[in-house]
Amino acid sequence: MNAFAEIVARSPGRVNLIGDHTDYTGGMVLPMAIDRYTTITAKPLDAAILLNSADQPAELNCTLPIVDPASTVPAWGRYVTGVAAQMNVKRGFSGSVSTTLPLGGGLSSSAALELSTALMLCLVNELPTLTSLEMAQLCRRAEHLATGVPCGIMDQLTCASGVAGSALLIDCHSLQVSPIEIPHDVNIYVQFVAHRQLASSAYSDRVAQCAQAEQHIGPLRLAEVGNVRNIADDVLRRRALHVVSENDRVRRATVALALQDLTTFGQLMNESHQSLRDNFEVSTQQMDEAVRNAQQTPGVFGARMTGGGFGGCIVIAADSTTNIDNLKGAMLVKPVGGAEII
Repeated sequence: MNAFAEIVARSPGRVNLIGDHTDYTGGMVLPMAIDRYTTITAKPLDAAILLNSADQPAELNCTLPIVDPASTVPAWGRYVTGVAAQMNVKRGFSGSVSTTLPLGGGLSSSAALELSTALMLCLVNELPTLTSLEMAQLCRRAEHLATGVPCGIMDQLTCASGVAGSALLIDCHSLQVSPIEIPHDVNIYVQFVAHRQLASSAYSDRVAQCAQAEQHIGPLRLAEVGNVRNIADDVLRRRALHVVSENDRVRRATVALALQDLTTFGQLMNESHQSLRDNFEVSTQQMDEAVRNAQQTPGVFGARMTGGGFGGCIVIAADSTTNIDNLKGAMLVKPVGGAEII
């Protein structure tokens, strides 16, 4: 490899159309990779990673191999060093990172950074090419190691496996990925509402509560709503009710999208938000108000919070002829392919 050759690795972010807080119990999700990217532009460098960010003030300067990614300073660099630690590489890179994804917006800017890093490290270390699934699994492990957030596989797998023009139906137990074409007469928008900090949120509590619910009724991915009534504890019952009903909504929404039944698809998005708000309690007043405003806009089929919650973005499905100028900051997004070297 030419030591002076500049390499560009990029990964899209993702928006989840429906199916939140189901992936870490092996459930169903329906996200899509979007045309907003995190991009690393760099040259090979022996035994170190030097990376400055267009969006963060502090530079990442670390030596390889990485011993403890969780102690990396600045904090944003932990997503990079977590991947380097998982790959146990001795050769790094020197360059810059930039993103067109809103940081802390729930659109997987962290997963996009991890995947861009993995692609870059594979190339500069002349490692065998990883499949999309292998890369997603590696980056998920890296995030667990570096941040302590027990995320599911959805973000990394979506960003790695994106298909232009399609959402992805992902079974997070079998890890089967099935493209579902987005009809031409629907537009998908994301509207940024508020920054969120997932590591300092109650996300980990929700993961633990789902695990506790499974001790009563078995795997939530296999459970039915009737099983949930057997859980005596009110909080655990409501957490389980969300996951079980959300898995069903994902399946029905996938059928509706394939049949171009956008009215039903939108209704299921609305029901999903209601369950995330009431049963899973991961929404906020500000998010609820933004969702309400979107749902009441003529031409909008449905709207919901998207991602882990406690802030971030909402996602909106609208008729392609609809004017949504009243929804301040709403951004049209298109489904795209996955992470790549360009």
